[in-house]
Amino acid sequence: MSTASTPATPAIPATPSINRRFRLQWEPAQDSHVLLYPEGMVKLNASAGEILACCDGVRSVDEIVTMLEAKFQTQGLRGDIEHFLAYASQQGWVV
Repeated sequence: MSTASTPATPAIPATPSINRRFRLQWEPAQDSHVLLYPEGMVKLNASAGEILACCDGVRSVDEIVTMLEAKFQTQGLRGDIEHFLAYASQQGWVV
């Protein structure tokens, strides 16, 4: 009997922060947040920029979700935020 393995979801840090190899900043020329690193730049969409701007190493994922849901006056963002943070962790953007 063969069992298919599913890739493990990357762990989301309890209090995510931007990896010190990257710098998050608003780039007027790009009209978006970007992650700068020695070899280049990652242009972020608006949602990614908002989430990463909350990743200060102090706020928990719960606090980030609560803060963004209040800011955008909506509910149900947890799944999207957790999915993005897992991706950002996999990319090494957050630790």
